[in-house]
Amino acid sequence: MPKRFATKARCFLRSLLVLVSAGCAATAPDFSAILSNPERPANERELDAPRKPDEVLAFYGVKKGDKVADLWAGRGYYTAILSEVVGAGGLVYSVNQNSRDEINQRWKAQKFANVRVADGPFDKLALAQDASLDFVLIHLNYHDVAPEARAAMNKRILGALKRGGIYGVVDHSAKDGSGNEAAKTLHRIDKLLVIKEVTSAGFTLAKDGNMLRKPEDTRDFNVNKERNKDDRFVLAFQKP
Repeated sequence: MPKRFATKARCFLRSLLVLVSAGCAATAPDFSAILSNPERPANERELDAPRKPDEVLAFYGVKKGDKVADLWAGRGYYTAILSEVVGAGGLVYSVNQNSRDEINQRWKAQKFANVRVADGPFDKLALAQDASLDFVLIHLNYHDVAPEARAAMNKRILGALKRGGIYGVVDHSAKDGSGNEAAKTLHRIDKLLVIKEVTSAGFTLAKDGNMLRKPEDTRDFNVNKERNKDDRFVLAFQKP
């Protein structure tokens, strides 16, 4: 290759790398600013230390402009964070099995204009089956979904996600091989069972996060009675 063309090629590649880097920087969420927002309720900010939402969402690769869903959203801890992360150009579906007006009123505030409520039974999950979502999260509640409803729920999540989209499952670790045995008594579930059920729906396990691990956890106590002392798994499943 003539020298002048080689020089032009190197310059082009450097410019391309700068543009790619700038694009990544433009979409990378500022978790520090989001979590330190003084408008966040104090009781939710207190949960940040054990839940590490900045590390969890960075692990899942959630970014501005994404269309996402927060399943079993409860009072909206993750819905509110995701709303800020994806920004005005994104969309957040907040989903509970039973609609509760005192919770859903929260999303009528202008700052949550990108939040939509999609409550209803999880085996008939109210997410459009149009492969439009980038990310779906169920945080600490997969074990609460009735075992007979999970297969249908996971299939509907598969249908809602884009190819390459991520389904995140974070839950309290039960003893290996225990299946569903501790779901109602200790509010825990066997990670291997979750992997089996979700991959059976057509997902592949992309990665397994360690940010919420507590190896010292004996996995024999009720996580609702002894809070924030349990080992938690963080699984990222991908739609092929």
